[in-house]
Amino acid sequence: MLIVETIAKIRRLHFTEGKGIKTICRDLKLSKKVVRKVIRTGITEFTYTRTVQPRPKLGAWLGELNRLLEVN
Repeated sequence: MLIVETIAKIRRLHFTEGKGIKTICRDLKLSKKVVRKVIRTGITEFTYTRTVQPRPKLGAWLGELNRLLEVN
């Protein structure tokens, strides 16, 4: 996930210093897709929100685990 400082660096390098996307990618070790997305959009912060919460993997074993912990 990108932080605001990284987004500012990308925009500064592109718009004020005139560097190309490939050069920015090499300097900051980011992918071209990310750099292009930052330059083309006006978004100052990228966030990801999960739409579907996966089911816990311990769900079927939770009762058995609690029983073992109480015995121990």
